[in-house]
Amino acid sequence: MRDIPAKFWYRSIMIKDIEILRKFECDFISGQGRLPYEQSQKLFTAMWKEGVTLGVLPPVDPLAGIEVDIRIARILNTCLTKPLPG
Repeated sequence: MRDIPAKFWYRSIMIKDIEILRKFECDFISGQGRLPYEQSQKLFTAMWKEGVTLGVLPPVDPLAGIEVDIRIARILNTCLTKPLPG
């Protein structure tokens, strides 16, 4: 697999049935429980390296879209601080 270009290889194994993936994720999470911090960190590092290999990470402009993120965070924070009706 190493001699096949990454973009071609990933495109050829793309998951097409999202329901199968969701079922797998639910089954995996229910069987495994929460990941320990160390395992989560290793997973994140591996995913970051994969993104770099594919050329999608790091982002060209890391602050692109930050205004939208800030706006959503403000809305969510407002919702969390307001008492629930009823």
